[in-house]
Amino acid sequence: MAGNRIGLRHLVGVHHAFRRRTAGPYGLQPGSKAGHAAGNRIGLRYPVGVHRGSGPARAMSLADFAAELPLVDHHVHGAFREPLSRAEFEVALNEGSPGPVPAGTTQFDSQLGFAVRRWCAPLLGLPAHAPADDYWDRRAGLDAMEVAERLLPAAGVDHWLVDTGYAAEKLLSPEELAVAAGGAAHRIVRLEALAESLAGSLAGQETGAAAYPDAYRDLLRTEARDAVGVKTVVAYRAGLDLDWSPPEPAAVREAAARWLAAAGPQPRLTDPVLLRFGVHCAVELGLPLQIHTGLGDRDLDLRRVDPLLLLDLLRQPAVARVPVMLLHCYPYHRAAGYLAQAFPNVHCDVGLAVNQVGARAPAVVAESMELAPFAKLLYSSDAFGPPELHVLGAVLWRRATASVAQSWVSAGDWSEPDARRVIAMIGRENALRAYRL
Repeated sequence: MAGNRIGLRHLVGVHHAFRRRTAGPYGLQPGSKAGHAAGNRIGLRYPVGVHRGSGPARAMSLADFAAELPLVDHHVHGAFREPLSRAEFEVALNEGSPGPVPAGTTQFDSQLGFAVRRWCAPLLGLPAHAPADDYWDRRAGLDAMEVAERLLPAAGVDHWLVDTGYAAEKLLSPEELAVAAGGAAHRIVRLEALAESLAGSLAGQETGAAAYPDAYRDLLRTEARDAVGVKTVVAYRAGLDLDWSPPEPAAVREAAARWLAAAGPQPRLTDPVLLRFGVHCAVELGLPLQIHTGLGDRDLDLRRVDPLLLLDLLRQPAVARVPVMLLHCYPYHRAAGYLAQAFPNVHCDVGLAVNQVGARAPAVVAESMELAPFAKLLYSSDAFGPPELHVLGAVLWRRATASVAQSWVSAGDWSEPDARRVIAMIGRENALRAYRL
């Protein structure tokens, strides 16, 4: 009961506290001094670690501390800009399958669906655990921006690192996300999307394949000028069990010739040579490199996305000089923790999984903290589409991390000051350092 009260206070308190500080109909302008200042105060109504009620100031509980910590969501996508049907909404909750929910079933009957009804219903003016039909009826009575404005600020995030490389036309832009949610947005460049945009201009040209290597490098440098990191989804396109050596220039040109010759109006990059080439071009830039590993939809072969398959890449001296961010990792999160321990530049998260496992999030969070040095763990939601996912990523991570840390404090294994310090590191400080925010 106490945990439920704490979580609900966080949701409602942060939402209203943030709205009181925002300017204009959609909140703070991203990148403004006011936006950064207020973003840094989201949820921090009192000094960190101190809670002030009607009486004298007192120390916060770990749950309160986690609930009021402004987060850095280091891997996220935009929220839907158009209204959804119920069928579309339920598909968007199902990470594994892009198809319709089977007849006679509902995605509300899942850990994620229960979490939506528990934590998002109060933000829409409904009681916690409102029935699924009541939740949908209430949500359907609001337009997409109203839903976003009611839900997104409750995440308590002051830095959003946004991947715009997939279905961007359906989603709020980073700037729009920052206005609706508060805080500041930063762009992450998706490597494969750049190659696919380049294919349209080079396909059909006699010298297109020969021009591809330099044209790709130039485009990447241009697009990365205002970005804080880059991302690859090679896991989806070819798996991680590749020859990770830098491809020879002749091999790149030959692969480009094959790909461009077959490219249609919507080219999809799946050639392993060109995928590796993109990763090594990104390494040359020195920006943090995000790599999808583990959990994803059924387009991904889960057997071929174990982060341990990246060992040959991580052992290369050039790669050792850039921060490598292993995304998602579940169900290989323990292996990812080993890599974070073994390689000084490797970081990891359990984003996406925390949402999907719902009430079981404490188990996943605890497992992620077994081997990985705490300075190498990051918070992310990997929310895509429904703003419920942006909120739940934060709420479930805060509750899970506080619960795990409290259990270790109660057992005498950790001190409470150390627990606060680690929660702040994972939720915020590690990302600020790694991405140089």
